[in-house]
Amino acid sequence: MNSLSSPLLYQKIAQNAAHIDHEGCFPEQEFKLMADAGLLEIVLPGKSMDFEQHKSNDLLMLLKTIGKANLPVGRIYEGHINALYLVHLFGKTEQKQRWYADVILGKKMFSVWNTQDMEGVRIYDLGNGKYRLQGCKTFCSGASRIARPLVTGELVSARKKGWQMFIIPTEKVKEIKADNSFWKPLGMRASSSFRMDFTGIEISENDLLGLPDAYYQQPHFNGGALRFAAVQLGGAEALFEETHKFLKGLKRTDDPFQRARIAEIGFLVETGNLWIKQAGLKTDQSSENPESIAQLLAYVNMTRTMVEEICLRCMQLAERSVGARGLMRPNPMERIHRDLTTYLRQPAPDATLTAIGEYILKQENTTGIWENLSVTKPGIL
Repeated sequence: MNSLSSPLLYQKIAQNAAHIDHEGCFPEQEFKLMADAGLLEIVLPGKSMDFEQHKSNDLLMLLKTIGKANLPVGRIYEGHINALYLVHLFGKTEQKQRWYADVILGKKMFSVWNTQDMEGVRIYDLGNGKYRLQGCKTFCSGASRIARPLVTGELVSARKKGWQMFIIPTEKVKEIKADNSFWKPLGMRASSSFRMDFTGIEISENDLLGLPDAYYQQPHFNGGALRFAAVQLGGAEALFEETHKFLKGLKRTDDPFQRARIAEIGFLVETGNLWIKQAGLKTDQSSENPESIAQLLAYVNMTRTMVEEICLRCMQLAERSVGARGLMRPNPMERIHRDLTTYLRQPAPDATLTAIGEYILKQENTTGIWENLSVTKPGIL
């Protein structure tokens, strides 16, 4: 199946969104459909969006389309893609073969769990290639349904120290304790982003991914914001579509104020598309020299910030267009509004904004400030 040309798949995901909109639910049916369509493995070697093929725009548009169908599904899927990208970047040959087989043959889901809970996670070196975990993470999207969570923690070892990534083979270790009492959100309920306790779990050297502190390597760390921004923009597109349906259904298309609002939503969404596409293009063109990385990160930060502003403005305009009636269940607008409000709360928005300003003010002038990315090594999304 050509995943990008299968509207029926996204239609099914969208149609079931209201049924899974409750705490503790996981989109089982949705991810079975996506697995059958080849979406779990789509970025692996030889597949249509293989990371080596430098198809950042295709991947971003896929993430946006899934986000439009259902934001919690888009969030979990983005985490799966994020984990596979880190494997692509930092995995050893044997690890890649093993983890890629888990996806292709086992249809196993990956995710990235990095958000600290209190003291966070520590990885104690027991010697002989064995490690014991202690501590918890929060906002662990997918929770117990993720068979291969990529987790980060502080490595406590005489041999090496730092912020270490590892991937847990869940069926080979003691059960990870999930605390769903933590998860009482306004929206994104079906993302099942629970608190997970790893205390007492033992892993091996082969489960460690990359060297300590590789997780924060740039531009990969901050550059990943493009992926969640693409999913968020899908939420704005869903609002656009539902507002359009609502106004036509109530025959309010002749109202000049409604025309003005829907026009603004229309060009805001298209503005978001242009930002995402341009950032994806620059990602594939960027080299790995420090100047190019700094410029790319500033551009990605601008894109993330603009998409947030676009989504917030679209929500405001859509609310005014549909009024109280359009924001009551079972109208999809009510759920999309809650989900997008929650999903937009990504970490450090103020630091992101000031980082853009810092980069700009370090330049000699603003002439062609975003046009001098050197093209030497593509494909570093």
